[in-house]
Formats: sequence, C-alpha cells, structure tokens
Amino acid sequence: MSSNSPNRKQKILIIEDDADIARLLRIHIEDLSHATDIVADGKIGLDRALSGEYSLVILDLMLPGLEGLEVCKEIRKQNAHLPILMLTAKSEEMDKVLGLELGADDYLTKPFSIRELIARMKALLRRSELEASEDGGDEPGLILFDDLEVDTEKRRASIRGEMIDLTAKEWELLLLFAQNPGRVYTRQELLDLVWGYQYDGYSHTVNSHINRLRAKIEKDPERPRYIITKRGLGYRFVEPTAVEVATT
Repeated sequence: MSSNSPNRKQKILIIEDDADIARLLRIHIEDLSHATDIVADGKIGLDRALSGEYSLVILDLMLPGLEGLEVCKEIRKQNAHLPILMLTAKSEEMDKVLGLELGADDYLTKPFSIRELIARMKALLRRSELEASEDGGDEPGLILFDDLEVDTEKRRASIRGEMIDLTAKEWELLLLFAQNPGRVYTRQELLDLVWGYQYDGYSHTVNSHINRLRAKIEKDPERPRYIITKRGLGYRFVEPTAVEVATT
C-alpha cells in the first residue's frame, strides 16, 4: 500500500517516453524531496502504477506499448484513489475531456511550465492526503435513500440490491450528492470539488457525468428521482423524507 502521509517520503511514478522531459521532471520533483521512478512504456508503467508503491502518477498521453488513455482507464478500474496527472502534446479538446472522463485528476499540455506542473502536483498530493484523513474519520458507513445504497467505507453503491459499476468520477459525484442531500451545486462548484481545480469552460464534462450517473441509478433517466436539475442553478440530490444512516 502506498502512503500519502506527510511524514513519509512520497514516491512519484513518471510514465513518459521522452527521456529529456522525464529527466527534467525527475530533477525538479526530487528537489522537493520526493522519490521518482521513470518508465517509458505504457504496459510496464501500468504494472508499476498498480504496485501500490506510488503517491502520484505523471502519465504521458502518447506512449509505446499502451496508450496513456488506456493506462489511465486500467488504473482507475483497480485504484480509485491514486492521483493521475496527465501530460499531452495534443491540443485537441476531446483528448483532454476524454482523459478526465476516464479518471485523470488533472492534465497539462506540452510545452508546460515546470512551476505550473509542480503546483498541480502539490495540489493533487494535498487532496489525496485530505481524502485519506477523511476516510479514517467518523463518516457514516452506509447511506440509504430508499432503494439506493451508498457505502462510504467500501466506496461502492447499489440500486435495488444490484451493484452499480461506477467510474472514479461518477463515484465522487454520487458520494458528494449523497452526503449533502438537498444542497444545490453549480456546474463550476462540481468541477472544483470533484475534479479538484478550476476548469472553466468545460461544464459539459459535468453534464456528461451526470447523464451517465443518472443512467445507472435512475429508473427513468428522463424523469430523474435522485439527481434533480435546478434550471439556471445546477443540480441537487433529492432530500428524502427519511434518510437512514447505518454505521458499522
């Protein structure tokens, strides 16, 4: 298991096939007293990322062996928490959005500022530490909304007794909503809270995640019962007449 404790040296995995960029990243990251490993192949990088050794992965989009988007997707299938900072030489909007929807936490387009990369990396590590500390707190284990169950400890949900296959971002959205029923969130607030940084101009990323989440938990996604649209404002999770909370 990897540790994000500030009292321990954090280890960063760099999956990048450009040797010059990889060395530059290593120099600046190790100046912050972090350890680094560099891998130039997507398949090998995926295996290393899943080893449990790392606090963060810096992942190039274009890689030999296995493309960065596929590496990101596979990491998220097995590890919902490991922060992923994606690097891409492409400027097309679809590549950025697809990377985020597959589970990347942030991205930078080459050429990028080392100062900005370090700032993004620090923000992701802080966020990961905060989530780890919250997981050890006194949050309720199971939140019940009629036939929808949200298990905050096992990080899974079920509807009418059937487990729901959720991506990392879909889970984070559902958890945020379920823990704050009745509260209205704007699209920008959801971007800030779930993606962890300002991402102006990409509200459609939230819309697409909301639509997919509705398709998984609503009997009729066109007439949602749980995730309600507040026109001109954003979204809120239904505030039931009785919300049962069970602790383990």
